[in-house]
Amino acid sequence: MAQVCDICGKGPQFGNNISHAHNVTRRRWSPNLQAVHALINGAAKRIRVCTNCIKSGRVAKA
Repeated sequence: MAQVCDICGKGPQFGNNISHAHNVTRRRWSPNLQAVHALINGAAKRIRVCTNCIKSGRVAKA
């Protein structure tokens, strides 16, 4: 399943783990997604939304 917010489209960001010996491996930061029941076009629907959208009021909870 894609780690993408259904409201703002925020997805994972990528970077490196760097150890003390400077061994470099790839890593990713996933957005904090929550499954919420929201009103979409007047109907209650279950969507995956990042916590930033929930806190800012971009989601009308059902």
